[in-house]
Amino acid sequence: MRKIVYCLLVCLLGTTAARAQAVEGDWEGTLKAGAAEFRLAVHIKKNEKGGLQATLDSVDQGAMGIPLSSISLSEGALKFTLDSIGASYEGKLDANRNVIGGNWSQGGASLPLEFTRPKPRAETKPRTPKPSDIDGNWEGALNAGGQTLRIALHITNFEDGVSAKFDSLDQNLKNIPVTTVQRDGTKLKFELRQFAATFEGTIDKELKTITGEWSQGGGSLPLILKRTTAGDKK
Repeated sequence: MRKIVYCLLVCLLGTTAARAQAVEGDWEGTLKAGAAEFRLAVHIKKNEKGGLQATLDSVDQGAMGIPLSSISLSEGALKFTLDSIGASYEGKLDANRNVIGGNWSQGGASLPLEFTRPKPRAETKPRTPKPSDIDGNWEGALNAGGQTLRIALHITNFEDGVSAKFDSLDQNLKNIPVTTVQRDGTKLKFELRQFAATFEGTIDKELKTITGEWSQGGGSLPLILKRTTAGDKK
C-alpha cells in the first residue's frame, strides 16, 4: 500500500513539474477589442522558491517588462493578474499544441485571448535611413469635450518606406509603434491599430504643418501637427 501511495505521489509530482516546464518560456498573442488590436507577450520562468513568475509586454503600446502581480498553474489551468491595470487572464494549457487558450478580463469585459509560442524569426537586416522632407518630430493637440491631449509624431524615412512612433504626452505613453504610414505627395495617412485610430492630413508647402482629422471610435476631431524638429537631411 505504501508503495502504491509513493508511486502515486511521484507520478503526481512528476506531472506537475512537467506542466510547469511546459509553460515556461515566451508566449505571444493578440488581444482584439473591437477594431483595436494589441500584441501581447508573456515571459514565464521559475522563481527562487520553485513557483512561477512572469512579465508582460504590451508591444504596440511600447510597455515592456511589466511584472505580473501573480501567476499560477494548476491541472493545466493558467491564471495571472496585473493589478496595476486591473486585468487578469485565465486559460488552459495544451502542451501538445503549444497553445494557451482562455480569456482576458479587464474593466468588466472579457475577451478571448490565445497565446502561442513565438515562431522562429528570420534574421532582420538593419534598415537603411533615407532622409525625406518630413523626417523629424511633429506635435499637436486633440481637443475633445474640454479635454486636451497633447500628442507627438516622430517620422523616419527608410529605403523601404516610412516609419513613425507616437507619443501621447499627457498619458505618459511614449515611442508607440505606428502600425502603418502612407504618403502620397502632400497627403499623409497613418494608423494606430492598437487604438483603432487613424489620421489623414495635408502637408503644407513650407513643410511646417500637417492639417487634417483624427478618427477614432466612430468620431473625428481636427488636428494640426506642427513641426518642432527636422530630421537630418542628406
